Amino acid sequence: MSQMLISSFVPVALRQFTSDSLRAMRVLFLLFVVFASISSAQQVRKALPPSTSQAIPKPAATARPKPLVAVPFYDEETSTRLQIFLDNNDFGPGKIDGKMGEFFRKALVAYKRANKMPETGAVDAWLLEQVPVAFTDYIIPPEALNFIGPTASKPSEQSKLKGLKYGTLLELVAERFHSAEDYLRKLNPGQKLDDLKPGDTVKVPNVLPFKIEDLHEGFVPPNPAFANRTVFIDTKERFLLIYDGRQIVAEFPITPGSTTLPAPLGLWKVLGIATMPVFRHDEGVLQHGVKSDEFFNLPPGPNNPVGVLWMGLNKPHVGVHGTNNPETIGRAASHGCIRTANWDAARVKDLVTVGNPVSIF
Repeated sequence: MSQMLISSFVPVALRQFTSDSLRAMRVLFLLFVVFASISSAQQVRKALPPSTSQAIPKPAATARPKPLVAVPFYDEETSTRLQIFLDNNDFGPGKIDGKMGEFFRKALVAYKRANKMPETGAVDAWLLEQVPVAFTDYIIPPEALNFIGPTASKPSEQSKLKGLKYGTLLELVAERFHSAEDYLRKLNPGQKLDDLKPGDTVKVPNVLPFKIEDLHEGFVPPNPAFANRTVFIDTKERFLLIYDGRQIVAEFPITPGSTTLPAPLGLWKVLGIATMPVFRHDEGVLQHGVKSDEFFNLPPGPNNPVGVLWMGLNKPHVGVHGTNNPETIGRAASHGCIRTANWDAARVKDLVTVGNPVSIF
């Protein structure tokens, strides 16, 4: 707008005003530009939720370290109940392992912020009352075998498989109940979890299960009810926040990009959401962000490199997706994308819609 005004307005001023008048007019014009910039910035700040002002990048000199919230020490069973409570309410604490770790703290603070509670590490008794039983028994059904199949580590070999399924029933059970395999081994001492079969009973966290059987290959239709939602991706704190207007509705831990291909900072939008996607494995894209002629199409399944979901942004080759290795969420790097655990990815698709803004900062 300012370039248009300068090119069309100044020549007229030169013909109609004295040099003093011209200088005065330039001053007025500069004041107008400054006022318009301030007004625009204020509108941007008003559009952001109050608790996400950190989404506006700050100069390093003025950035302040975020204070850590101390969390009381709880025994393993109580910690598991708290993790389950947060997870069941769409505030992901990471994998359920009975430990009060970094992602539990972040999920707890986000939940309290969403519910207008003091943002401390204290845990009210009523939170625990929502999960009276920490563990339950899961009897492996015969149909679980439909999601077990051969695995391969090389893309050239993976592309020849009909699907990238779970390699073992233990892997299926761990992901179904948002857990680490080692934690299931701890909960089931003496049981041969590597040799599970239909009919076996496994002790698992009493969390709302992730049901791979409910997912099918296809696209998620637009949901007008979510048109007012915004996704905020904090690459430093490593979590994804979903807001409805000014109200936070969900939070999930992520892995954001890598040193070589960092997640692209800025404001984007959701172009499409696909479940059980086919993944084009192209080293040119993965290493340099540029398509090449050598690639492999990897079939869908929970062990696909992008997991059970691809939520594409209007930035080529960048999206929010699941993973074939939930143990790496928040720790290992990804190729420029935003990676979540499959159980969280499956919930993200039900909380956002095509066209939602995505702010990566």
